[in-house]
Amino acid sequence: MAYSASGLSRLAGSSNMNLWSYVTEDAIAAVNSAGYFNDAANMLAVRDVIIVADTNTPTTNFVTVLSNTGTVVDVSDGTAIAETDGD
Repeated sequence: MAYSASGLSRLAGSSNMNLWSYVTEDAIAAVNSAGYFNDAANMLAVRDVIIVADTNTPTTNFVTVLSNTGTVVDVSDGTAIAETDGD
């Protein structure tokens, strides 16, 4: 699949950083590819944090915006949030 604007929501922010939620059926390997968030380049800033929820797998990852040229957005590989329950 591809980026879907309806999946991206701003949760909180300040002048230096924003926190976003992104819900998608795409795996983190697709989401963390350079250019995936290009259509959101006018909203995302370097150092913004995005909580990516893959509803297909399901998994959740934190990614940060590494670069944004104004047209090309690149995010980090992602840090997985453990979704296990040992009890």
